[in-house]
Amino acid sequence: MEPSKSAGEAPQSWISQLRERLANPAPLRLTPGEARQAAVLVPLFVDAGELWTLLTKRSEEMPQHKGQVAFPGGGQEMGEDPWAAALRESREELGLDPMGVMRLGQLDEAATPSGYHIVPCVGAIPHSVELDVNESEIAEVFPVPLTAFAQPRIVEERVVKVDGRESSIRIYHVGRHQVWGLTARIVQNLLERLGLTVAEG
Repeated sequence: MEPSKSAGEAPQSWISQLRERLANPAPLRLTPGEARQAAVLVPLFVDAGELWTLLTKRSEEMPQHKGQVAFPGGGQEMGEDPWAAALRESREELGLDPMGVMRLGQLDEAATPSGYHIVPCVGAIPHSVELDVNESEIAEVFPVPLTAFAQPRIVEERVVKVDGRESSIRIYHVGRHQVWGLTARIVQNLLERLGLTVAEG
């Protein structure tokens, strides 16, 4: 998939293709339970003929997940659906105007060890969007081309022990940043949807 214009100017065929890939098959939804509902925005934009996303590095002052790389987002408030929560949190964290986000679809809902069920909402934003970063929550915002995540040299499969059990986690080494955990799972799900699987080494 090689769009040629900014998200705001993208041909309808490109937008339609992206929406179709995100909708079919329908994204996975987890069984409702005691988990708190949350959502993140996966912002996509087009620059230099390819799709990019924006990632944030959380402030070291945050009470949870300090210093981790993440998509903007957080817990749903009373009466909110995932999109409302994702857009509200993106405005609070990045100053992103909800009116400037074109809704494209959603990815698989994912559970976190901290007890959240998170729905990733994928939206197109203009590549030249102006941000007003909330520095008390976000230490850094940086763009990454999606094709970079498909390069085997930046991907590490690491075996870790969680509660005495071994499991494999994927880590993307993007420059000086490490993308892992929930964010890495969201990235992997997005790449699979768009047909951008990791190339063979």
